[in-house]
Amino acid sequence: MTATDLDLGHLSDDAAPDIMLSVNNIEVVYSDVILVLRGLSLEVPRGKVVALLGANGAGKSTTLKSISGLLKTEDGEVTEGEIVFDGERIDGIDPDKIVRKGIFQVMEGRRIVADMTPIENLRLGAFTRTDKGNIQADMDMVFEYFPRLRERTGLAGYLSGGEQQMLAIGRALMARPKLILMDEPSMGLSPLLVQEVFSIIRKLNEDLGITILLVEQNAKMALGVASFGYIMEQGKIVLDGSAAELMDNEDVKEFYLGGGSEERKSFKNLKSFKRRKRWL
Repeated sequence: MTATDLDLGHLSDDAAPDIMLSVNNIEVVYSDVILVLRGLSLEVPRGKVVALLGANGAGKSTTLKSISGLLKTEDGEVTEGEIVFDGERIDGIDPDKIVRKGIFQVMEGRRIVADMTPIENLRLGAFTRTDKGNIQADMDMVFEYFPRLRERTGLAGYLSGGEQQMLAIGRALMARPKLILMDEPSMGLSPLLVQEVFSIIRKLNEDLGITILLVEQNAKMALGVASFGYIMEQGKIVLDGSAAELMDNEDVKEFYLGGGSEERKSFKNLKSFKRRKRWL
């Protein structure tokens, strides 16, 4: 199934959704020699949560960095294809300009500034904004979603892992983004905190209409908040569908949802899966 063959009815109740982000057949190379993404395509409709799933090393984080422009910091480059955001091609644009266009990435491992207070971290998230007069109102909104942060007056480095993740998401909100790229928000968190963070992700999408591309290894939690999902292997999209379809897919259950009785090494070894693969 190609991007043009994608049944857009999965993504919206309307005839065709408004596509905010379109990644079209991109290849990514590091250090001029290491090919990481190989003809990857995906779409993110406006106002939806889309999950990007896959094992370690599949290329999920590289995909997000391709969109946010952060490949340049790691000697990476989009060498083929294009990335279009709100009708404008953005691959090759500097990261600060991409943030100003409305894309904010919440990095894996949270990456808050440890020797700044939570309030200073939040103000940092608003650095690229031109409407500085509304910053306090937005900070109050962040505290409504994350009331624990209002109580934390010490350095952010002393926050718990869950509080740091909340701060990272709150910092993204301060930029007033159109699209948030979330990289492994459940990493290092207890099961109870994972549930809390994902309930907040759902609430932010429902309340504020923020579009989210969610990279996550916890497939059950990710598909629980997403409307659509993609599965990556070895730099390619190998399966896509609505969240309900993926949750009901026997191969997805076995590989990502803890179902099945046999241990399998790779999707590509399954004939039934191979017939559904986008790239052969």
